[in-house]
Amino acid sequence: MTRVMAVAFERYGQLFYLDPGDAHYRIGDWVRYPTPDGPEVAQCVWAPEDIDSGFGELPRCAGPATEADLRRDRENRELRGRISEVAKDLIGRHGLPMKVVGVDYIDRSTLFDRVVAVYYTAPHRVDFRSLLGDLARALDARIDLRQVGNRDAARILGGVGLCGRDLCCTTFLDEIEPISMRLARVQSLPPNPLQISGACGRLMCCLTYEHPLYVDFLQRAPAVGERVEVDGERGTVTAHHVPEDAVSVRRHGGEIVRCPLESVCSVARRLPVPAPDGEGPA
Repeated sequence: MTRVMAVAFERYGQLFYLDPGDAHYRIGDWVRYPTPDGPEVAQCVWAPEDIDSGFGELPRCAGPATEADLRRDRENRELRGRISEVAKDLIGRHGLPMKVVGVDYIDRSTLFDRVVAVYYTAPHRVDFRSLLGDLARALDARIDLRQVGNRDAARILGGVGLCGRDLCCTTFLDEIEPISMRLARVQSLPPNPLQISGACGRLMCCLTYEHPLYVDFLQRAPAVGERVEVDGERGTVTAHHVPEDAVSVRRHGGEIVRCPLESVCSVARRLPVPAPDGEGPA
């Protein structure tokens, strides 16, 4: 058994797992999360719990956050907001097609160790050499401009998906896997980008982790158009309902009923296979 707790740096943000040691934390407590640049303040969203091993080696929680930690965190958030406004203003003055989506600030107490990382999106590569100098002078720090893709931008900015829930990439998805139209075809979704794209403008991540459910269903269910038997009456499959593990069947009278998959018997699979050369049933 492994003792695990989960924390988040932002409200409804991505979860990070910690080893709480022997300490006891409650949901809502502020704790210190260890990073290479020193501990950062995070909020407990999953109280310590003993679970089966599977997380591997986890970083150790650095203890509860102090008032000084919370004050520094508030000041850093305000500072990142000001840095973002300065960056947006200078980008506008230079007329560059860049959109700022996030800012990181690292202060190691000296001018040469103050680093500002600006994350941005752009339709193509941008020559920002003149912007770099102006930003460094305005912020008195080393500047690191990092271009990110639309998926990473959505993860940084956050938002709500078509399902009405917070974006998967900002909550529980640790890695974003490649997604293709093949997954949409397996789920019989329309090839309309407006209907199957997420907030990032790319195919929805949920297509990937829903895919095994559809593959398993299609292996067990009769195909659309296949003749089946339900409660002793024959009909034809007209639609699949994967989340319900059911199919729609049109009976000979024209009535369409929705039936649990376990109650449907495929007629085609029950018919005898004809023997070669007309020798009779096999």
